[in-house]
Amino acid sequence: MNLKQLEAFVQIAEGGSFSKAAKELFLTQPTISAHISALEKELAVRLFVRNTKEVSLSEDGQALYKYARQMVDLEKKIEEKFCAEKKEGKRSITIAASTIPAQYLLPEILIRFNEKYPKDQIKIMETDSAKVVMRIIDQTADVGFTGTVLEKKHCKYIPFYKDELVIVTPCTSKYQQLKEKETDISWIQKEHILMREEGSGTRKEAEKQLKAAGVDVGAMRVIASIENQETIKKSVQQGMGISVLSRLAVEEEEKSGKMLVFHIPTENGGRDINLVYNKNKAMTKATERFVGVVREVYGI
Repeated sequence: MNLKQLEAFVQIAEGGSFSKAAKELFLTQPTISAHISALEKELAVRLFVRNTKEVSLSEDGQALYKYARQMVDLEKKIEEKFCAEKKEGKRSITIAASTIPAQYLLPEILIRFNEKYPKDQIKIMETDSAKVVMRIIDQTADVGFTGTVLEKKHCKYIPFYKDELVIVTPCTSKYQQLKEKETDISWIQKEHILMREEGSGTRKEAEKQLKAAGVDVGAMRVIASIENQETIKKSVQQGMGISVLSRLAVEEEEKSGKMLVFHIPTENGGRDINLVYNKNKAMTKATERFVGVVREVYGI
């Protein structure tokens, strides 16, 4: 087993294609295939499930991916530390972020960071909160942004933004009448509900806040779990159901009258969006600077 084989494996796993991996690594497709064949032979497992349309990881492939990704990332970090910094004066930061901070909070931070440290390079991975935390624990990301606290043994969380979750509905006469009353939210138990995927911090926090507000979460009529919040918003607008999303994500739709927003009664004013890092891993200078910019932008 060698790094070239692992690099080929990771590229195929992430791109879903042998040909794409070959282009990314500047190799021929037969060479990529040979790398995978050698890897499968040495490990005595089948790493990919192949069909005419796509390539996906087998169960063994999924297990290997976690370790292979770490190896490839570590190789890049070594190169960055001992080669790139000396030759170009550039440093790289890998950021894992859940949907809301990635789309609505990171842009301002990145603009400020780039203004102050134009030589530092940033790689952003957008995923759900659970995977953000796993990236931090596995040390495949330098810092993360998440809307929920999932693990404290390895992780240090710094809350920097208070995010309000709201119930969103189509802008129809039925919901306009409910909006005029807006005394409690028990009515949502009779509605079809679209929720974010299981690993989403928004979903975890939504269930927590609804339960605290007296809603029987177990009895809710959840008809779909959807990863993409834009799909959720469009489905809500078209009358498929209602949902619970971040206020940040629906500001434009509320202002334009495409959706109605209902507040969830809460004592703490919303959920914390957190910057998270591995407290057992020494920060690079570039990462320290990035954390400093987050503190500066949000006054923490």
